[in-house]
Amino acid sequence: MDARTSYGGARTASTPSTVLVTGGAGFIGSHACVDLLDHGYEVIVVDDYSNSTPQVLTRVERIAGRFVGAVYELDIRDRRALSAVFDRHSVDAVVHFAAHKAVGESTRMPVQYYDTNVGGTTSLLSVMHEHRVHQLVFSSSCAVYGDTGGGPLAETTPARPTNPYATSKWLCEQILADVCRYWPQFAVLCLRYFNPAGAHPSGLLGEDPGGVPDNLMPYVAQVAVGRRERLRVFGGDYPTPDGTAIRDYLHVMDTVEAHRVALDHLADAPGMRVFNLGTGTGSSVLDVVTAFGSACGRAIPYEIVGRRPGDVAELVADASAVARAWGWRPTRDLAAMCRDAWHFQQLNPRGYAGSARRPSGEE
Repeated sequence: MDARTSYGGARTASTPSTVLVTGGAGFIGSHACVDLLDHGYEVIVVDDYSNSTPQVLTRVERIAGRFVGAVYELDIRDRRALSAVFDRHSVDAVVHFAAHKAVGESTRMPVQYYDTNVGGTTSLLSVMHEHRVHQLVFSSSCAVYGDTGGGPLAETTPARPTNPYATSKWLCEQILADVCRYWPQFAVLCLRYFNPAGAHPSGLLGEDPGGVPDNLMPYVAQVAVGRRERLRVFGGDYPTPDGTAIRDYLHVMDTVEAHRVALDHLADAPGMRVFNLGTGTGSSVLDVVTAFGSACGRAIPYEIVGRRPGDVAELVADASAVARAWGWRPTRDLAAMCRDAWHFQQLNPRGYAGSARRPSGEE
């Protein structure tokens, strides 16, 4: 295990020790499990594997050199099944990743996004409250800001979601704020992160979406490794320097480190607090294409097509609040994200395909 800097300070009696991770086999969730295990937490995972594979958790354990405490295959909207997990384990806090997450897909299946993202969150909150578990780190998104016209976005920037995915995250935030208002024993940290990308430096974990990727980095990686002929760039006429959309890309390892640090700070104050996670630096789609080409040593073929519904021109973070509050800042740049994503794709040219399943409920 590699020793990472702990921005949260020394663990205390109030720091959660057993953490339930929803969506723990997903892209960000699996990396979070590694980071938590590396720092001595006991981890319980629930996942329905709708966009992941159980084999990921075997890789998590291989990297961390420790076993995940327990893994349950379930949909968190199934309150009876979720309640049984809380009955069986003494959970101190929850890190909630389980959700559908693609902007483009959300415009094609809006009802499913609200059902899964909002319904899953309300189910989880009900079960947590019934079991007197009141500490939650929530995976929110910069997408809630919507079309702001550019410029670094602070937590005080009004939300203007432009697609069902973004709206579902914004609704979850409103629900969490009300829960904290009327159930004051809750402490919730909502982390609005910008665009997580990259992979674990070991190459064992990375982003491997089912079907055609909706996110840029795995799409570029699949083109680079020969799985797809060319990248489709959605929109070349945005009001940006090169006409393509600008995003603030954040290394997935920085992203999950911030979630672990958040656990150390849940007890700082009651109620709900919101923090942006980002680098403060915007990169266009073509910037990413160029950087990935440098990482893999070849040009990435692409074509510019029409804009996707729900997309906006620019989303870049003002992440100064979390730096002031916790002293936390990302340490990895776009070149590192491309290098690590390419390393994962090279070692896993077909992704996690063919991985063996881990039995549900295995400990």
